Amino acid sequence: MAKKRKRTDASAEAAGAEKPDDSAPARPERTLFGFKDPSPDAEPAASAGDGAVVAPFRNREKVLITCSRRITYRYRHLMQDVLSLLPHAKKDSKVESKQSKGSALNELLELRSCSSCLFFECRKQKDLYLWMVKSPGGPSVKFLVNAVHTMEELKLTGNHLKGSRPLLTFSANFDEQPHWKLVKEMITQIFATPKDHRKAKPFHDHVFVFSIVDGHVWFRNYQISVPHNEIDKVDKGGLDKMTLIEVGPRFCLNPIKIFGGSFGGPTWYENPYYISPNQIRALEKRQKAGKYAKKVKAKVRRKMHEMENTLEPDEFAELWKGE
Repeated sequence: MAKKRKRTDASAEAAGAEKPDDSAPARPERTLFGFKDPSPDAEPAASAGDGAVVAPFRNREKVLITCSRRITYRYRHLMQDVLSLLPHAKKDSKVESKQSKGSALNELLELRSCSSCLFFECRKQKDLYLWMVKSPGGPSVKFLVNAVHTMEELKLTGNHLKGSRPLLTFSANFDEQPHWKLVKEMITQIFATPKDHRKAKPFHDHVFVFSIVDGHVWFRNYQISVPHNEIDKVDKGGLDKMTLIEVGPRFCLNPIKIFGGSFGGPTWYENPYYISPNQIRALEKRQKAGKYAKKVKAKVRRKMHEMENTLEPDEFAELWKGE
């Protein structure tokens, strides 16, 4: 019978050596732009001890667009127009507009791996509110949407490729007050299409314009039109002749409140000039009721005047009655 071979020291050392760690790396920290990897400028020893190549930062912003139940067709068409303008957006089913909608939407955002949300909330089938939210830590802004004009209604001549990346322009008064700076940053992160997105085209052929007029944010979408010559190239000096053609849609955002959390939390800003549509309708009813009250008072005054100033009997009233 063969003798057993003695175990050498080299084999004992190899057996005693620890196995390399094959576990997945730790998940990067989540920011407003998505999951942020360590910066490529960082030192390799500090970023990865085993010498692995660190991927550069990539914008993984995803926007969830949904609406409340019992929304009207015009507001639903506006939501679909906004959805067609954002290739990095996801659409979901309608959500019941209740006090608990915040928790339901936050859970939905986590399930769909989205970091932002545009929630169109319709009340009384008359008023449209827009929630612009960053999840899960906030902040969130609540707007009242006015002056809605969908692309079907406008029928403008402008046209641009679906999925192309837009240029975002803001008026100068966005940098005057802190709450407008916050609104500008949130609009930039939500409406700007991430670079190298799988559904986005790698060029710019339209521009989103956000302007503040009378404390309201006005939105416009324009096509960038450049004159071309016969060989389908930009003519020399043609960039000076560049024009903008409106595409649509149009809407106006009236800020109501800015909250510190997602769909709630501490109030950071409240618009002192905001008047709810219910108060406006109540005032109009009072004015109409005032007109009716004036008519009733006029009739009473007329009767009192007739009673105080009675006419004397006419002596010729029954002159021809017997004939």
